[in-house]
Amino acid sequence: MKKELHPKYNEKVKVTCTCGNIFYTGSTIDPINIEICSQCHPFYTGKQKLIDDSGIINKYAKRIENHGKVSKTKVGKKAKKARQANKKSAKSTKK
Repeated sequence: MKKELHPKYNEKVKVTCTCGNIFYTGSTIDPINIEICSQCHPFYTGKQKLIDDSGIINKYAKRIENHGKVSKTKVGKKAKKARQANKKSAKSTKK
């Protein structure tokens, strides 16, 4: 086996959660910051808690709200070609 190939394993690494909980574990990474731990996770606490760091829930709500509506920015190639053909034919009939 090659020497100094594997990272150093630390027996006592500090793990800090965003809720403020601190505990120690073994790892090759030092220190570790996490978003959810057993003290704040809904599975362990039994309390429902929505965690929305990047606005995922808001994006989903907007998508559901706009379901069925066609936006002008998201139009397929065939629809664009048909619209352009209609504009051209309208221009040629006006002349």
